[in-house]
Amino acid sequence: MNIIEIILSPVIALLMGLFFLGLARKIMARIHWRYGPPIYQPIIDIIRLFSQKAMSHGFIFEMGIILSLAGSFLVILFLPIGIMCPLSTGGGLLVILYVMLLGPLGIALSGGEAANPNTSIGISRKFILALCYEVPLLLIILAVITHYNTISIVEIVNRQSMSGWSFGSLPLLLSGIAYLLILPAILGIRPFEVVGAAQEISSGPSVEYGGKYLAFNTIEHGLNEFIGIALFVNLFLGGGDLFGIFASFVDTVLESILGVIVFLVKMIIVFVIGLFINAVYPRFRIEQAVKYIWVWPTLLAFVGLIIVIIVH
Repeated sequence: MNIIEIILSPVIALLMGLFFLGLARKIMARIHWRYGPPIYQPIIDIIRLFSQKAMSHGFIFEMGIILSLAGSFLVILFLPIGIMCPLSTGGGLLVILYVMLLGPLGIALSGGEAANPNTSIGISRKFILALCYEVPLLLIILAVITHYNTISIVEIVNRQSMSGWSFGSLPLLLSGIAYLLILPAILGIRPFEVVGAAQEISSGPSVEYGGKYLAFNTIEHGLNEFIGIALFVNLFLGGGDLFGIFASFVDTVLESILGVIVFLVKMIIVFVIGLFINAVYPRFRIEQAVKYIWVWPTLLAFVGLIIVIIVH
């Protein structure tokens, strides 16, 4: 069963990540009164890119994007998808925090080998943005760990099936709001679309990618969006559980399927809310992004942590 989960979890994450990319283009087109491309357009693009000739800038250029992809796939194995979690005993939230850093690091190594000025600017923005949201994210995760007295994300999800979602819990309410405020930065959408701003730096870190490398970068982007939303759903919306009602009347197999479906529906709802923010707000400059994240989300996350410590 664990082998099946190891195979299924990355496949589900990959398909959902590409679905998010297609859904984003479709919804944004509708908001702009356009028809837009089909939702499955990212899959068509990836197939087309793999059939094109690609130019490499060296060994580090190739291995950087592979490192980024490997880090994303590894994080997914630690994240519960419904009741599936292949590496549920592998260290929990602390390991997830460390491995999440492989994504930006791999892109930086790959882009740095290309030696393109636009790439360098995009990479510096990516690291600055990552440094900004990692501070409130760490405070948020510390609050959740303190409240549930465990670093196991699986245990945190299971506790919510008995006591209710963390987002509805008063001690963790501010932490949940803080996560929602930094979620666009994690996903790289407006108003935090500074890393790949095509109007300024010609798509930044991915400007030198072509063919299979651009396909890998697209896949990594989709996986990053899946990870950011999946972490929020697991920490604050009970994962794939719907207030524990499934376990009382269904068998294990059906419970697994329903849990995955509920989990993905929650992710879609959160993603669509983020898209509405993306459609309304203009893009921040990098210094505006830093100021915003280190004021409001960080302040809310810090106050939320203090409240959890006092209540706990």
